[in-house]
Amino acid sequence: FMCAQQELLPCQSHLKKTLLFQLLGLSIATLSSVTHYGLHFTLISDISLESNSYRAIHHTAFYFGICLSMTLILAALLSSAAMVRESQCLTAMGFFCFALAFYGLIPAVCWRYTHSTEVEDSMMDVYDLVYEEVRRNTSSFRRHELTAIHEVFLCCGKHSPFGDTADIEHKTCPSIQVRDVGQDCLREIQDFLRKHMGFVSTLLGITIGFTVYGMILTSFLWFSIHFSSNLNRKGKYILR
Repeated sequence: FMCAQQELLPCQSHLKKTLLFQLLGLSIATLSSVTHYGLHFTLISDISLESNSYRAIHHTAFYFGICLSMTLILAALLSSAAMVRESQCLTAMGFFCFALAFYGLIPAVCWRYTHSTEVEDSMMDVYDLVYEEVRRNTSSFRRHELTAIHEVFLCCGKHSPFGDTADIEHKTCPSIQVRDVGQDCLREIQDFLRKHMGFVSTLLGITIGFTVYGMILTSFLWFSIHFSSNLNRKGKYILR
């Protein structure tokens, strides 16, 4: 990086902060990839019907996370370049990226808490559909899907009001070990998803705080460049 000689320490401090924004963006991209390509989620997505809302939520969450991570990384890079070049234009673009990320996060957080059970219900509906079709012996292919769910979620069957689950569990639970340690699948799916959504909520909260901080930081940087009276130092740089 190249920093102005008279403001070497502030420049280094700012570059460290922009590195944090880049790491945050990479964390969001990683969590989005895990959500999209994780075995638990892809299995349910592949099995779900088009009428089920889970598949749409699954893809939307992934694309939103990737776009958000790219926006934060771009904002950090623009902010770093603006500090080095003392460019008001780059600073304004960095502020715009932080603002764009912030206004994208607010609806995401609102949706997270107003539709807190929609994802759980859609995933459990997928399991109920497969389970009931296997119980009625309407599809041998569904039996393989039910077995795959039991293997992935380490669960075995569910409490059914029909009371005829023993035969289903015997055919679809993969092993005695899974049958011994497994729990009700609806409860296991619910617990797994709640843990995952806890990570998502925490990351969303941290991201909102950092985007607000980023907007404040780029605003001060813009005004600092705009009202700077010591303009003769421009162009005097050293390689760090």
